[in-house]
Amino acid sequence: MTRTLPSDDTRALARRPDVSRGRRRDLYAAGAAALLVVAAVLVGRHIEGTRHTLFVDWPPLLAFWGPHLGPGTPAALVLAVATVAYGPGLAVRLPWRALLVLAWGTAMAWVLSLALIDGWQRGIAGRLTSRYEYLQVIDRFHDIHGTLQDFTRHILIGSPDFYWPAHTAGHPPAATLTFVLLDRVGLHGGGWAGVWCITVGATGCVAVLVALRALADERLARRAAPFLVLAPAAVWMGTSADGYFAAVAAWTVACWALAVTRGSYAAAGAAGLLFGLTCYLSYGLTLVAVIGAAVLVLGRHGVRARPSLVLPLLAGLAVVPTAFTLAGFDWWAAYRLLATRYDQGAGGVRPYGYWIWANPACTVLITGLATAAGLRRAGAVLVRRRGDVLTRPGGPAAEARLALLVAAALLAVLVADLSGMSKAETERIWLPFALWLLPAGAFLPRPRAWLTAQAVLALLLNHLLHTGW
Repeated sequence: MTRTLPSDDTRALARRPDVSRGRRRDLYAAGAAALLVVAAVLVGRHIEGTRHTLFVDWPPLLAFWGPHLGPGTPAALVLAVATVAYGPGLAVRLPWRALLVLAWGTAMAWVLSLALIDGWQRGIAGRLTSRYEYLQVIDRFHDIHGTLQDFTRHILIGSPDFYWPAHTAGHPPAATLTFVLLDRVGLHGGGWAGVWCITVGATGCVAVLVALRALADERLARRAAPFLVLAPAAVWMGTSADGYFAAVAAWTVACWALAVTRGSYAAAGAAGLLFGLTCYLSYGLTLVAVIGAAVLVLGRHGVRARPSLVLPLLAGLAVVPTAFTLAGFDWWAAYRLLATRYDQGAGGVRPYGYWIWANPACTVLITGLATAAGLRRAGAVLVRRRGDVLTRPGGPAAEARLALLVAAALLAVLVADLSGMSKAETERIWLPFALWLLPAGAFLPRPRAWLTAQAVLALLLNHLLHTGW
């Protein structure tokens, strides 16, 4: 009696139950994430309605209900449909450099069109000119050296003479100095500041793609590209400086990835320089080091080959802190004063017991249900193939290496959440970490269905709510 091997069709039928089971589990993960958001909304509305301690109008988001259309609506709809229909195919076929350019341009157009749903003034030009924002204090930086020496004296509420607005006080001075320098070169006002944040912020997806190609492989980077472009996070990328911060942090990781995989001294120096700048844009972005540590693990062969990469990294890292310290700004003293100011304001009233789980609900809203399903798959990959993490990029190990990178971003979010220094408003504060969760979409089959869910979420958020900051 002869024994015949199963045909390809037979193998496909044998695998079909596993495929169906995996897709059901994806839907379960997405459903659980949706339920978390619903719970955060219902519980948050009850707490705010009875105790008034959340200080947000539409918990868990800093937003208020207001269905509306705007001049950006047609462009946003066209971009969403076009990216869903053609994005996955173009991501596979285009030359790599052309893909990076297209990703940047499409991401920028997506952010811009969503912002313009609120109109030019409210959506872009007025965002960074409110009483909480950086542009309110530009005239106080006519003497930059003197202002930096005096910066910490005006962090606490009730400081003598005046105290900084919320965002100026809540960040190291490199954040405000960015807009001071824009003003100095003739790019005055909120319009130019908004365009700067959108243009630079949109490069963040390019940085992530560069890192994915270096650390995992080009195939997975291409699969992740549409999810990075069509992210719900774009709703907030165009309305706050945190999109700009996210891009600087992303390029930090990308340069470090190139350094440890290619042994590039220039890339190591650039990574150090950008990480120093990142820490002086936002105190919380020191947690980018968690993602950097994962990159170090993934690039261990390159580091072993050239341990001297540490020298240009440290040299670059020293530049920005040294410059600010010599100018008179004390990062640690400012951070301690900020923690005190946080307790002086809403941060001292907002209940930790709600935000500890409502902050992750905000993360669901900025990363989408596709990311929730992708994270489930990433976790499964790590459990099954964790040994592949320590092998070289490319080939069968690529998925495990991508899963580790995504897990590192999730760990950074967890640490930020447990710290209690991010109670509310994490839809913008955690944008730098959200960028590294979005590539989990590369694990998903049927990307167009999931991309549709991402686009619909972003469009609903921007058309139904007026978001803050």
